[in-house]
Amino acid sequence: MGDPAGVGPELCLRALRDRRLSARCVPVVFGDAAVLARTAGACGLPFTARCVTLAEWRRAPRAAAATVVDCRAVDAAAVRPGVIQPHCGRAALSYIEQAVAAARAGRIAAVATAPVHKEALRLAGCPHPGHTELLAALTGARRTCMTMASGGMIVSLVTAHVAYADVPRLLTRKRIVAVIELTAEALRRLGRARPRLAVCALNPHAGEGGLFGREEREVIRPAVAAAAAGGLIVAGPLPPDTAFLPRRRATVDAYVAMYHDQGLTPFKMLAFETGVNLTLGLPIVRTSVDHGTAFDIAWQGKASAESLVHSVLWAVRLAARP
Repeated sequence: MGDPAGVGPELCLRALRDRRLSARCVPVVFGDAAVLARTAGACGLPFTARCVTLAEWRRAPRAAAATVVDCRAVDAAAVRPGVIQPHCGRAALSYIEQAVAAARAGRIAAVATAPVHKEALRLAGCPHPGHTELLAALTGARRTCMTMASGGMIVSLVTAHVAYADVPRLLTRKRIVAVIELTAEALRRLGRARPRLAVCALNPHAGEGGLFGREEREVIRPAVAAAAAGGLIVAGPLPPDTAFLPRRRATVDAYVAMYHDQGLTPFKMLAFETGVNLTLGLPIVRTSVDHGTAFDIAWQGKASAESLVHSVLWAVRLAARP
């Protein structure tokens, strides 16, 4: 359900009634029924889904219809919409933990997450800066990456939730090769037998032969060469300011970007409503919305559930492929 004080509860209410989802899967929301009821009242939305406690869910997890697993992780009366609150961070963490546990136990096919607030998680004592890092810790995954996907564009990130000043020292050949390989594996899972990948440079003009930085020559280009030697179709490092032009996109199945906004800025310009966040490398299927908690419109009946709906549809698609 995401952070109770954000748009997550409203998105879940809308998704539970979306026929595109009910035609493809049985949605199960890990959250708080009382928060959903409060949100429904505030937004003028119906809330008629079957609700069960965690104990009831564990005894009989195979739902035949849309279900809310009531984690009772927060006092609904204490939730202030649009406000960063430690108890909401703790609740959001609890929902994630329960959903991941259910996926690892085979009770659900995949996990699609509504947005959490990183500061609320930190105030709740969570040491991880976001979903990607948290999910890796919960599942014991050794190499993961954050990937954004839509019908027309896929972008994986070598670094994600870190300060820009830290990016150069975090770029290693091993890490870049891992992200290239994870992305290629995901594309093959989606039916692209010979995926074509493009790797972005870090510096302007791809370093201009070392005039604007040495990362391309010393780290990125050797990583691209290593991936190509392993049989992958991969180009780069490409100058980031031209890498995403339409003519280039027509020849690329997925991009590998060096840092968060390098990849997400062009992606969200092209696919904000339909974009989905994938965590590659986990032992479970996990997708997410491509936006944040939107505290400025929380519980106001204004939030679009399109990204969450597409997240669930991508989760169904990935879960159906071994």
